[in-house]
Amino acid sequence: MRKLLILALGVVLSTSAFAAGQIEPTFKDVKYGPHERNTLNFWQVKSDKTLGILVHIHGGGWFGGEKAATQNKDVFKKAYHTASINYPLVKYGDNQPAMANGATRAIQFIRYKAKEWNIDTSRTLLTGGSAGGASSMWLGAHDDMADPESDDPIARQSTRVAGVSITGGQSTLDPFLIEERIGSETLKHNMLFKPFGVENIEELKKNWESKYKAFSNKYTALQHISKDDPPMFLRYKDAEFPAKDAGHGIHHGMFGIILKEKADKVGAKVYVQFKNRTPEVSQKDFMDSILIGKQ
Repeated sequence: MRKLLILALGVVLSTSAFAAGQIEPTFKDVKYGPHERNTLNFWQVKSDKTLGILVHIHGGGWFGGEKAATQNKDVFKKAYHTASINYPLVKYGDNQPAMANGATRAIQFIRYKAKEWNIDTSRTLLTGGSAGGASSMWLGAHDDMADPESDDPIARQSTRVAGVSITGGQSTLDPFLIEERIGSETLKHNMLFKPFGVENIEELKKNWESKYKAFSNKYTALQHISKDDPPMFLRYKDAEFPAKDAGHGIHHGMFGIILKEKADKVGAKVYVQFKNRTPEVSQKDFMDSILIGKQ
């Protein structure tokens, strides 16, 4: 378990936009919802005009992990704001949909604070590694979850974003599809079953069709992606088959290919990068085009 969590967290830390640093957030541990882990850190760039925002969702298999506490030294020199969120976790007794609801609420809260924090919400880009990437892709692909009739002004906010740029994220958690396309070693990773209240992979597979398929698929991007979704850039280390172990498999490049295959069918734009596969646009240029409009 410890090894798998370290691998998952390593993916997050490899994301260049969230390299460790010493710059404290402008606003720290801001509550965005009722759960004790509904908190975020926000780094605000001073500007006379509204700026886009990069929203980071941490990894850790939906088991562990923490929002970024500091940023690298140039965070206030960028042409966009930055936020990093915490959300409920399995290790504290939560299961889905708590993780998904946390990420959703965070985006709605950021929209709610847009005027106060000088945010151009039309330039909201989600990022994250591993489970944070899975949540980012899911949010990017999901239809708007705003509730215009709610008495809660935050719940009335849109959940739509302008783009998604992730590392090592899971586009599906279907154990049969994963076994076929990525390899059986991946099924040893408890991200496939624990977040759904399932004790082991055997139970998940045995009751997949009757009990868990709809539940699991509801919180993955593959289920939701459609033509009107924002563009996504998905980066992985490799797509070697079969996966050599659970840590390799859960961050496998085939997750990107699987989502791109469906995206191509429905008319959505998904870029996938891994060893020996380079898309026509770099991840940095992709992110800049959304956050600051730079082509």
